[in-house]
Amino acid sequence: MNFTLLETAPAGGGYMQIVMLVLIIVVFYFFMIRPQTKKAKEAKKFQEGVKKGDKIVTIGGIIGKIVEVQDTSYTIEVEGATRIRILKTAISQENSAALNAADVPKA
Repeated sequence: MNFTLLETAPAGGGYMQIVMLVLIIVVFYFFMIRPQTKKAKEAKKFQEGVKKGDKIVTIGGIIGKIVEVQDTSYTIEVEGATRIRILKTAISQENSAALNAADVPKA
């Protein structure tokens, strides 16, 4: 004798999958995409706000002082009178902020 059991889908099973998929997308957005775009906006704002005379650190680790500002690049002065032209995107926001915080005398 051969018995075949017919299974029926649980009620609301399709809706539950859609809700879980939407929940995963929302969590992914708030924990991954949104913080990354916020960080990118802050970095762009920092790079545009750098002015002549500011000390900076590049992403390659070069420390220098801004001597000239162009549209897409800066000219920095490093050790002595050596000048290097770098792109605005090559500035490390975290390291530059730490460098400038270390230079501020404490009262």
